[in-house]
Amino acid sequence: MAQTSICRGTATSVVCINGRISVTYHNTLVVEATPTHIHLDTGGWKTNTTRTRMNQASNQFNLGYQVYQKDFAWFVDFRGVTYPFTGSTLSLTK
Repeated sequence: MAQTSICRGTATSVVCINGRISVTYHNTLVVEATPTHIHLDTGGWKTNTTRTRMNQASNQFNLGYQVYQKDFAWFVDFRGVTYPFTGSTLSLTK
């Protein structure tokens, strides 16, 4: 099982500038977080590694969400509410 406390791994870059956190996996900006919003994007690749990068970012930067898969569907738990992650993107308001 991959570690989930620090956002790192192959083809992954993390940039933090002026309160904006950007996590890119391959060519997809999978997580972009500002002080008021969180934007998650699979780029159409709902893979275990994409989900891991999203969860690593949440854990490392205390963003407060968890992405998981159940019965082949993706979900995001955020502040006690579960959101279906049906498309390739999901935006949350902090």
